[in-house]
Amino acid sequence: MAPKGKAGTKGKKQIFEENRETLRFYLRIILGASALYAVVNLVIFYPAASAWTWVSARPAAAAGRAPLAFVFSSVVYGTSYRSMNSMAKPSFAEDGSLADGGIDLNMEQGMAEHLKDVILLTAIVQVLSCFSLYVWYFWLLAPGRALYLLWVNILGPWFTADSSPASQEPNEKKQRRQERRQVKRF
Repeated sequence: MAPKGKAGTKGKKQIFEENRETLRFYLRIILGASALYAVVNLVIFYPAASAWTWVSARPAAAAGRAPLAFVFSSVVYGTSYRSMNSMAKPSFAEDGSLADGGIDLNMEQGMAEHLKDVILLTAIVQVLSCFSLYVWYFWLLAPGRALYLLWVNILGPWFTADSSPASQEPNEKKQRRQERRQVKRF
């Protein structure tokens, strides 16, 4: 049963605490996925590999892509996490009390939700790519989703907007009729 009345709002201290926990959670995901990827590629596939020779035990076609994939995922992680961190940055008053808890990272339909999705998608793809580098094609879901949101929220309504003056005239006529009726009532 849905609660009655107005939905409760979060206080700045609660937002601050939840943002801190959210950032910790996603940092653990980033570090765990990267560590697993590095261990599998550096230890299991080639025990004598150094940081410079990464996956030379794999076939020649795949050998150049694994370090590139790791660099790509690191850049995605870094930019997404840094953006979330700057969004959640709190501000404190001169006396040390919390003045603003930052933007709520757990808010639905916010930019932070999309950044969290990118981090999760990258972590899943990175871990699964330990088995096959073809899994990196799943990362194309991110630009596909971005194009979908661009179309649904911006381009689609803009292209299908009805801006003809003929459609505005009936509204003006209705407005005049309503004004006349109101004048007659008083």
